[in-house]
Amino acid sequence: MTRPSQPERVRPQALRPGDRVGIIAPASGFRREDFEAGCAELRRLGYQPFYLDSVFERDSYFAGPLDRRLQEFHEMFARPEVKAVLCARGGYGCNYLLPHLDLDLIRAKPKIFAGCSDVTTLLTYLCDAAQMVTFHAPMVAGDWARPGGLDKKSWLAAVAAGENGLEFGAEEVTPLVGGTAVGVLYGGCLSLLCASLGTPYEIRTQGTILFLEDRGERPYRIDRMLMQLRLAGKFDGVQGIVFGEMVECREPGAPDDQLQQLILRMLGDLRIPIALGLRSGHVSQGALTLPFGVRARLSVGASVTLGYEGSVQAVGPEVPVRAV
Repeated sequence: MTRPSQPERVRPQALRPGDRVGIIAPASGFRREDFEAGCAELRRLGYQPFYLDSVFERDSYFAGPLDRRLQEFHEMFARPEVKAVLCARGGYGCNYLLPHLDLDLIRAKPKIFAGCSDVTTLLTYLCDAAQMVTFHAPMVAGDWARPGGLDKKSWLAAVAAGENGLEFGAEEVTPLVGGTAVGVLYGGCLSLLCASLGTPYEIRTQGTILFLEDRGERPYRIDRMLMQLRLAGKFDGVQGIVFGEMVECREPGAPDDQLQQLILRMLGDLRIPIALGLRSGHVSQGALTLPFGVRARLSVGASVTLGYEGSVQAVGPEVPVRAV
């Protein structure tokens, strides 16, 4: 059977100790003390945090007006001394940037771009439209700021060391449907993925290992969102599915396997490997970093393995390479 194809993506340059890391706020505002704690953790890992003073602006529930957030985004990609662009927080507002992004600038200067939650909107769009690897990763005023919030090994593996993937025991990630699949790792926050449907920025899921996560959504809402994706054909051609930790997504007093049974009822007949519990995005602790746009192999059995295939190792400063 012919596997659904995905385009090759440009892998940004590796991030090294001493590199300058640009921090932006493309969505909601944040607490300054959390931001400063996240910057301190970045410094402990050897990076140099850099941000514009305007990052602290507020406009209703946004981190300043659209023109401020858009100018900040473009400036961080344009500055040659900035080697990676990290988001301070999600919340809401990334969708405002989509029609105005300078894709020519971003394609000409591909950099590590990292975030999660509302930033899913930008991660998937840049992965699709700019054809670059993006990083589903902790945010500066979020898990970077919390003791134990960041899984440092997976961060370094994704942005610098280029290790081959992640392996979990069943107590960490629950196998739901066994099997092995190969596809491009892709996805993010479930509610944001659904919000893309019917827009010019609609997610492209064929040929993917699809990662889905969210927080605080009641089971019937998860059911509704999965059904929306299914009716939209977004599971057609998907090779495997991994759900996140899904924090606070179970009804109080419900059976422990409530979410597992919901997923199996909704997706079990797809006959592809499915697992639940990968800690990336909204998590209780130790948030993992996932590179979106690289080819991955998902194996679900007694344990779960997510390995990265082909040219997925981070590269040096001279020549960006493409994932295969």
